[in-house]
Amino acid sequence: MMAAKKAFDSDSLQYTYEKYIGNDREQVAAYEQESANIDVAKLIYNLRTRAGLSQRELAKKVDTTASVICRLEDADYEGHSLSMLKRIAAALEQRLEIRTVPIRKRASSKGAEIHQVRKSRR
Repeated sequence: MMAAKKAFDSDSLQYTYEKYIGNDREQVAAYEQESANIDVAKLIYNLRTRAGLSQRELAKKVDTTASVICRLEDADYEGHSLSMLKRIAAALEQRLEIRTVPIRKRASSKGAEIHQVRKSRR
């Protein structure tokens, strides 16, 4: 998964991030991990719903159970694996791509860097 800079949608969110996370490396890492979990869960959900499948139907295509798909679509789940993401992508006739991009530093000293997983589709 690749990380890319994300701008905040509001000044209050920017303020909250700076106040509670700021430049604390552990907090930044935890935030980035949670953000990645959310993005992967949303990706799986969006792929499944765009394909018009229920969790049970996707599970059958991937040779797993509906409860596993349910967990994978839960933003709090921390057990996503590349092999499962590849299986889901293949079942939905998609290709999973992973790439890296340089991190761009903000010109302003105000604010911290935020990263999110980007999904690449071709």
